[in-house]
Amino acid sequence: MLSVVSARYARALVDVVTGPGSKTDPAQVLSQLRAVQALIHGSATLEHALNSPAVAPSRKRAVMRRLMEPMGVLDRVRNFVYVVIDHRRAHDFASIVDGFETLLDERLGFVAAEVRSAMPLTEAQRATLETQVSRLAGKKAKLKFTSDPALIGGVVAHVGSTVYDGSVRGQLEKLRTRLGAN
Repeated sequence: MLSVVSARYARALVDVVTGPGSKTDPAQVLSQLRAVQALIHGSATLEHALNSPAVAPSRKRAVMRRLMEPMGVLDRVRNFVYVVIDHRRAHDFASIVDGFETLLDERLGFVAAEVRSAMPLTEAQRATLETQVSRLAGKKAKLKFTSDPALIGGVVAHVGSTVYDGSVRGQLEKLRTRLGAN
């Protein structure tokens, strides 16, 4: 669940990136935010320093500038990271990035869906599922795939609060319920 604070920061960045006259590629911004997130969470020392009130914001910005420079981070992304640091919200950075992705998808007309399958799917199967879920949702779907051997076979797709259960386990459960009712 996205906190109110994280949502506020995420929404502000979405507004800037997708606003009129913005020449910034939203996908590039998301990619760079994820890279910065990985950088922060990849170092316990850096994460601690960014979250510590004992370290001055100017020192935090200087360290992040040196770390982001070789990454070629866009000015907007760099400035956004600075705003997060200055407002002592570094501990919320992962949540803000997740919120940014969710809100950006909504703004661009995508719907997020989670697909669980009994075994890893081939690229052709993933493409077919993406087409089918997009058709069912009425919007272009962005799918996240996971494997769940407990399904026995088939797939389960979660689109918002709607569940499409095409798993063997789900079919067996429906059969059991019908047989129990008779």
